[in-house]
Amino acid sequence: MSSRRKQDRQQDAPPPILRDKHYTAASAFVPEGLLREARRQKDIAETAIPEFCLLDPDGDIVRHLRAEGRAADVAGWACYHSEMQAFESAGRQVGIVGCAVGAPYAVLVAEQMFACGCRLLVSITSSGELEPLGPRPYFVLVERALRDEGTSYHYLPPSDFAVADAVLLDRVHARIADADPVIFKGATWTTDAPFRETENMLARGRKEGLAAVEMESAALYALAEARGFAIICIAHVTNVMAAREGDFEKGQGGGAVDALKIVEAISTAFEEIVADR
Repeated sequence: MSSRRKQDRQQDAPPPILRDKHYTAASAFVPEGLLREARRQKDIAETAIPEFCLLDPDGDIVRHLRAEGRAADVAGWACYHSEMQAFESAGRQVGIVGCAVGAPYAVLVAEQMFACGCRLLVSITSSGELEPLGPRPYFVLVERALRDEGTSYHYLPPSDFAVADAVLLDRVHARIADADPVIFKGATWTTDAPFRETENMLARGRKEGLAAVEMESAALYALAEARGFAIICIAHVTNVMAAREGDFEKGQGGGAVDALKIVEAISTAFEEIVADR
């Protein structure tokens, strides 16, 4: 076959990220195996982590908890790539991993959390505003996320959006809808390339009714659907992509004070929220 014909054939084929995924096939590399070896090398006993866990991509919640002396290391967390702290919320221990930013890292950590005993994972991530829902900063309970990243395509076949589990979303919303701070429901755009958010792409997001842009939700919701995990994503809308001076004002404690109020409301109803899972 000539090089020209090979090039034409390659151009007609789907990109590599969409080829040969075999979505129902088991993975050769699993989190349980990685954790087994990490425990062996680090001499860590196999113990369960808290059943309620948080991802804190910006790290603001973790830093706030540490500053207040409320965070303690989770001894049984053997992950090579992150540290987990635990804190008490409404009488329940909550595990938290900070700075797990971006879809690949968030899913890598999330897979290991569920392998270690997590039953509910909540991600609270700083987000850029596309379609204003209120005065910034505010929170958006993510119903669906545009899949403009790579990780989700390793878990689910191609589609425009990854969608939250409707029953789980409603249970969480029922607990936080009337709480302080104000939280809206909405859709977001998940991207792997925050510094390639062009004006054309932002305009498309607004046209599609997307409230904000962030870096993790689509991949986490794809993981949730593929594995049957209980995952909820919350976007903390704090900025307009640094388009003006004085942007990224998150609120008290870098937004941690308000975020922890949401966590407390969820923690109070944890068993009800994860019922039947």
